[in-house]
Parts: sequence; C-alpha cells; structure tokens
Amino acid sequence: MIKSTILCVDDEVDNVDALERLFRKKYNVLKATSGKEALAVLDEHPGPVALIITDQRMPEMTGVEFLEKTLTSHPETVRILLTGYTDLESVISAVNKGQIFRYLTKPWDPVDLSNTVEHAIDRYVLGQELKTKNTELARALEELKSLDVAKSNFMILINHELKTPLTSILSFSSLLAESKLNDEDKLMVNRITRSAERLKTLVEDVLLVVRAETNQLKIDMQQVAFTQFDEAISKEVHDLLNKKQQKLVSKLEPLAVSADVRLIKQVMLRLIHNAAKFGTDGSEIHLESMKSGNNLRFVVSNIGPHLPSSVVDKIMKPFFIDEDVMHHSTGTGLGLTICQSILKSHHSHLQFKNTAQGVMVFFELPLA
Repeated sequence: MIKSTILCVDDEVDNVDALERLFRKKYNVLKATSGKEALAVLDEHPGPVALIITDQRMPEMTGVEFLEKTLTSHPETVRILLTGYTDLESVISAVNKGQIFRYLTKPWDPVDLSNTVEHAIDRYVLGQELKTKNTELARALEELKSLDVAKSNFMILINHELKTPLTSILSFSSLLAESKLNDEDKLMVNRITRSAERLKTLVEDVLLVVRAETNQLKIDMQQVAFTQFDEAISKEVHDLLNKKQQKLVSKLEPLAVSADVRLIKQVMLRLIHNAAKFGTDGSEIHLESMKSGNNLRFVVSNIGPHLPSSVVDKIMKPFFIDEDVMHHSTGTGLGLTICQSILKSHHSHLQFKNTAQGVMVFFELPLA
C-alpha cells in the first residue's frame, strides 16, 4: 500500500523532527523550517501531498499566509494549523483564508494529533475517491449522450432503411393487386401485402418504444373526456371479437382528463385486444372508468384464466416471447410494453389484478 505524503512546517527544527518521528512509520514525511522553504518543497515534490501541518508563528511568513499560498497549487490538500492559546485571531484568519481542517494548540498531545492526522488523511482519501467517481460519472454521462445520439441514428436508420423499401413493396403490391392476375398470382400478391403490412406494424411499434424510452415521443396534451373506444377498434380486433363471440360493455364516466387522445386510445385498444385474445369465448369484456382521488381510473377486464405474477413481470419487458409467438402467431410481444411506454410519458403505469372471474388491467390519468 502506498503511503500518503504529509508536509510538516515549523521554524523550530526540534518540532519538525518530533513530527517526523511521530508519523514516519505510517506516512511519507516532508519537512521545512519556513514558509518559503515549504513552498519550494511542494514545488519540487513530484507526487500529491495529502496533508500540511504548519506552525502559525514563523518569521517572514506566518502559517496562515503560507497556507493561503498553497490553495492554488495544492487545492485538494488537507491543512492543520498549530497555534498558541492566545492566537484566536490567527485561527479565525486561518479558517477564512487558509481553509484549515483543524487547528491544534501547542504543545500538542501526541495521541490527539495522531488521531487528527488520521482523520485528515481519511478525508483526503475520500476526496480523491469522490473526484475519481465524479470523473467516472462525467465519462458515463458523455457515454449516455453518445448513446442518445446512437438511438437517434438508429431511429433514422429504421425510418429510412426499412420504412422506405416497405413503402415501395406495399405500393407495387397494391398496383399488382389491381392488375389482371390469375388466382395463384393473386394469392401470392396477397401474401406479400400481408407480410409487408405486418413488418410495417412491427417497425412502427419498435420506433414508438424507442421514442418513448428516449423522451422523444411527441405528446399533445389536451383536456378530453373519453366516452367510447369502440369506434377506433381495428378490423383485426373486430374480427377476433366476432370469432370468439365476445361483447364489449362500456361504462365510461364523462369526466375530462389531461392526456394525448391518440396515444391513450392506442393503449386502450391494445388492452382490449389482449382481453379478447385471452378471454373466454362468448364472454363480455368490460371497459370502465371511475374517479380515484384526483385521478380517473380506466379499467379493462375480461373473463378468463388468472395471470400468474411471474408472467406479469415478464410480459412488461420488451419482446417477451410467449408460446403463441414461438408458434408464429401475429403477436410481437410489444403490446404491453408500448402501453407502458405511452403511460410512462403520461406519468402513469399499468397495473394488473386477478379477479374472481378473470383479469383486470387498469391505469390512472389526472382529472383536468
């Protein structure tokens, strides 16, 4: 272990030698018998000096004057002043100008002085560790800034390198669909279109999550009362509801909240889709809202199997791979992640609760 270096300054040679004998086993001790000599020692010493112990009453330059001169060259060094009982004015000056850690009266008590020096060295070491940590934090901050730039570049890449060719594929497949094709060609064009549409949805979902997580999601906050969500249900969800003979039952309070209409509708529609997908055939899916303190709580509940807590933890993570996705279902594992990202931008979050009949999912928005 490398010894810390301390500088002992006193115009009495015997005092300097006594300080050296007291501390040389634990520390590397530098000596000087005047303020001028001590400044020269500091200039010539190649390494850091953790502590300066100096007498106050010295000819030509007092201890306070010497300590004040060291502030520029050795700002992180800890300082101890040795003074007499009658030097109260000097002590005050040392605190104000010399930035001392402690002052001790002469003659000093060896045990008290040793303990004070040990505490001073600890303070110096902690200060150096803090400086190192601050440097590491500054470096980490720069890396985070670089990461933000990388994420932005990623979004640009996704937009340009994937969405542009996708637009071409969809445009040309649309033109082909309008051409005179035999049945087999029509089937292939339809498959191309469906696959391209699915890929387009996935790209848009990924971009939405990235924007939300990098605080680049544009939020258009309005005061709005959500009284229905049925009108915005996609054909995919509508077909699923019909296939499973499920019915939507709405009971929404006409109370205004502060929210982005488009994004909150997207959250609700994804929750409805989930409720239909995992709900029992022929059952009802309930959409409700009710006051909860200063918030309005939105609830989607279905009748079906309970949701284990271990699954809740997993499905909130991006790209959670469940059994259906592994067997090539239309899911991507991003649905609830997108809901959570959107709600995070509204300072809210999804919550899950198993009920007597099924599962309830809810979130809250502030009343306008």
